[in-house]
Amino acid sequence: MVEIISPKELKEEAEKSYSRKEFLSAARSFQAAADGYRQDGELLTATEMLNNASVAYLQAGEPESALKSAQNTDQYFAGIGDKKRQAIALGNQAAAHEALGQLVNAAEEYSNSSELLKEIGDQELLPTVMQSLSAVQLKLGQQMDAIISMQAGLENVKNPSLKQKLLKKVLRSPFSYFNRLS
Repeated sequence: MVEIISPKELKEEAEKSYSRKEFLSAARSFQAAADGYRQDGELLTATEMLNNASVAYLQAGEPESALKSAQNTDQYFAGIGDKKRQAIALGNQAAAHEALGQLVNAAEEYSNSSELLKEIGDQELLPTVMQSLSAVQLKLGQQMDAIISMQAGLENVKNPSLKQKLLKKVLRSPFSYFNRLS
């Protein structure tokens, strides 16, 4: 007798595997849950599962699978008008591109993600996306853009950590120096 596992059970198993840091197992379970939800006509949940699989694949060191899982999920979220999930999906794709060394694609997707987050006023995810964009810009040799991105990411953080406070202070220094010269 074959036991049929529901998409919800697969999702729960994936979450447990992820919490145990069994990332490849989690990714595969999220992927299977996505397939199940898709078959049940629950496209929103299926698309969320694909993004979860992407994160888990990235944690498992499989950026190609991460990119494949997240590919075009941003378009689904855009189609239903969910800008926050669209931004998250773009960030997932960007992270996969970054891990693959495709830095120009990563920078573009992080930038698109940050624009959506700014548009909806999300101050929780924006600093992380801007820091990721800044790191990619540094790798691309775009130092000034990297500084500007990092500053923009830290600009509206409500309760900055000690590290963020220090970064803000350090990043202000070069510009205050230039202002004194002019």
